[in-house]
Amino acid sequence: MRAVYAQTLIELAEKDERIVLLEADLMKASGTGVFKNIFPERTFNMGVAEANMVGVAAGLSAGGKIPFADTFGCFAARRTYDQFFISGNYARLNVKLVGTDPGVASEYNGGTHMPFEDMGIMRNIPKLIIFEPCDPVSLKKLVQKSAYHQGCTYMRLHRKPVTLIYPEDEEFELGKGKVLKDGTDVTLIATGAIMVAEALKAYEILKEDGISAAVIDMHTIKPVDKELILYYAKKTGCMVTCENHQVMNGLGSAVAETLAENYPVLLSRIGVRDEFGEVGKIDFLLERYQLTAGHIVSAAKATITNQK
Repeated sequence: MRAVYAQTLIELAEKDERIVLLEADLMKASGTGVFKNIFPERTFNMGVAEANMVGVAAGLSAGGKIPFADTFGCFAARRTYDQFFISGNYARLNVKLVGTDPGVASEYNGGTHMPFEDMGIMRNIPKLIIFEPCDPVSLKKLVQKSAYHQGCTYMRLHRKPVTLIYPEDEEFELGKGKVLKDGTDVTLIATGAIMVAEALKAYEILKEDGISAAVIDMHTIKPVDKELILYYAKKTGCMVTCENHQVMNGLGSAVAETLAENYPVLLSRIGVRDEFGEVGKIDFLLERYQLTAGHIVSAAKATITNQK
């Protein structure tokens, strides 16, 4: 995924001299060294000073550039928040902030580096676009859309290899979810590389049990696709959200708010429940925080039963 991110920035920069890159001393981790090799004059390593990085990005935006600034998600959300809020968003500028290794993807970096709260923090910023691609195709297309969206964006970036879900010619729009599987009994709404894959596994298990599940890739968490949520709420009568994030103020909350205000149906939320992160491999952490396909299946069955 990080290779696709870097290559997409290169392709954008080849066509548009306004594209610039800022790093917080994590160029190797984010895979953007190749960008620096081609565009050294448009690459700025700001050191371990994330808040300053975003302030400089805002200045570059004010000067007409399109700055992408990336660091680990924990730092992107918690250390840059004031500068991103005021210098970027309040000033109506055009900073593209990227938080890598969301949630359990940070693995052995442990609890201090495991952002379960970044979407929740960012959802409070007015007009900010928040999105999380699930595979290389959606990553490339959504980064392209982000670059030419007039305003700030925040992207959660899974750095490592993931399952390819979309064909190369698939098109995407910020704020519009994608239906991966149609269904009539329950709707699984997932976001990000880890949880979209787990939701698709859950779909297959439920299918074997005679349960028809719809699966939606809700790549954009803000603005969430209310029209699509309400369509499937009416069609299936119950929903399960799946996120590699706290259940508070992330995807689950966005869906719950939409349902409560427009068309209430039963909703279960798969996600981290008011806990800090810890050290471990992804498979262990998925079980530890109850994020697996099995947990999604159990939640779906319980929600269907309770709905009846």
